[in-house]
Amino acid sequence: MTSKNLHVLLVEDDPQQRDIIASIMRSENYKVDATASAEEAMLALKADKHKQNIDVVFCDWKLGSLNGIDVLNYARKHHPNIGFAIATAYGTIAHAVEALNAGADDYLAKPFQRQELLLCLDKAGNAKQLRTRNSQLSAQLSQQQQLVDLVGNAPCMQQVYTRIEKVSSTNATVLITGESGTGKELAARALHKLSMRKEKAFIAVNCGAIPDNLVEAELFGARKGAYTGAVKDTLGLLQSAHKGSLFLDEIGELSLGAQTKLLRFLQEGKVTPVGDTQEIEVDVRVIAATHRNLPDMVNTGSFREDLYYRLNIVPIEMPPLRKRKEDIPILIDFFLDKFQQSYGMGLVEIGKETLKALLDFEWPGNVRELSNRIERLVLLGDEDILIDELKTSMAAIRSSEQKFALPEKGIKWDDFERQCLEQSLSRFDGNKTLAAKWLGMSYKTFVYRLNKFNLG
Repeated sequence: MTSKNLHVLLVEDDPQQRDIIASIMRSENYKVDATASAEEAMLALKADKHKQNIDVVFCDWKLGSLNGIDVLNYARKHHPNIGFAIATAYGTIAHAVEALNAGADDYLAKPFQRQELLLCLDKAGNAKQLRTRNSQLSAQLSQQQQLVDLVGNAPCMQQVYTRIEKVSSTNATVLITGESGTGKELAARALHKLSMRKEKAFIAVNCGAIPDNLVEAELFGARKGAYTGAVKDTLGLLQSAHKGSLFLDEIGELSLGAQTKLLRFLQEGKVTPVGDTQEIEVDVRVIAATHRNLPDMVNTGSFREDLYYRLNIVPIEMPPLRKRKEDIPILIDFFLDKFQQSYGMGLVEIGKETLKALLDFEWPGNVRELSNRIERLVLLGDEDILIDELKTSMAAIRSSEQKFALPEKGIKWDDFERQCLEQSLSRFDGNKTLAAKWLGMSYKTFVYRLNKFNLG
């Protein structure tokens, strides 16, 4: 938009002055709507609220019972980006200062010259353009944040945002720690989306879900005939993520052999597919995550110390939901809006009792568990059932904190183990990762025990 394309709302109660100023503006190809009072100007702005056609308001100070400040305040409230210039009588500099303090972009002292008027309009038009551009950028940043679903204003989350912002533009390896369901993958996606690699692939893999005998082939690729079932050359995940980012979730589940090869890649930037001797150079940013205590695993010898330090160049810890309870209302609103739009549902309103139950709950499954609960609530509207489940779960949590005592008559171990597995799966709606965490097992151990009883 050039100054010549400006749409100006002129506010001047003197008919002769109004005609002269409008004539000057139109001679320069400005589009002009001329009004004779503050009330007329406000009505014109109200009519334009949704169209957003008016670019600049040029307003006289003195307008009968109201003045230019009244028009300015109305404009700033309903059209925050609009350009605004005010004309004051000669010698009333105090009015000009008051107008600028109230948010005007420029002022003119009467009488003014033609060129002064045009320069004033140009300045107000440029101010409007700048505010509009800033608003668009803010909206884009807000939308970008929602794309990765990182939501929360708690101080601990602000620290996470700050660290992500600082390291996203680098190629530094990042280790994201935190309990299951805290949003570790979301943080990894945020790192990718804010980086120079955002146009390339982001590949996420759960290391605990890959069979031990296939981990190396999955990560580094394999040549035809390298192992039974390798009927053709396969591209490893590292090569698939070339120029992009590879997210290794549950890095603590990798075997020591795979850890050794991963360390070599991180040091040299090269991979050797299984069954090959030729090294391939790969440009990948590795982001790792785990809910396990890697320093303890280093001490027990189940995780390589050198790999731990190589991964932990930039640590990011995702806080559990119980440590940022002030974010729960924000998250509830976010998930309500998300799932209502996703399923095309009407507005879902949560009752006071339901909201209290959601706020009081400890959320052992963290944000993921809250998301699951809100999704089901949007679909079924079963507030009474949700409240009962939350109360029952809270009772179970408090009970589990007490010392467990075996009954005097003993137990049938297989039946007991089966019930533990079934109840943990039911509690987390079939989510094996959360259920395993709840029982204090690794993912692989949990799946092994499920298979033992033909569960899941």
